[in-house]
Amino acid sequence: MTANILVVTSRYYSHIAAELEAGLVEALEAGGASAEFLEVTGAFELPGAISMASALGEYDGYVALGGVIRGETSHYDVICNEVARGLMTLSLAGVPLAFGVLTCENEEQALARADRTRKNKGAEVAAAVLRMVELSRHFNDIEAE
Repeated sequence: MTANILVVTSRYYSHIAAELEAGLVEALEAGGASAEFLEVTGAFELPGAISMASALGEYDGYVALGGVIRGETSHYDVICNEVARGLMTLSLAGVPLAFGVLTCENEEQALARADRTRKNKGAEVAAAVLRMVELSRHFNDIEAE
């Protein structure tokens, strides 16, 4: 499928984000899609950046990528919930996107999920966004009839 995907990546845990991106890019390219990249500081900024970009209408789909690792305070819960809520709000508004934000108890869990030789969540997110682009195109075609 030919599709141009905007990948918005939180760089807070840059080593985890880099591995997620590598798995994502491999899968997108295998699926015939291209990717452009935008970096934000932390996960909290992901929904806002995708909202701004989607308003331009230049991309076929969007990926929110990064990680949140539990710490000593309730900050983890607030960030995870608000990022998920923000991305779900965009999705329900018709923005074709995929949630690639790892929410883990510790760094070991995050690394296992990001690693392309283990769980390869980057590749899973690529499949999800390509499917959402397909669905978006399908329903846009029906609406145009």
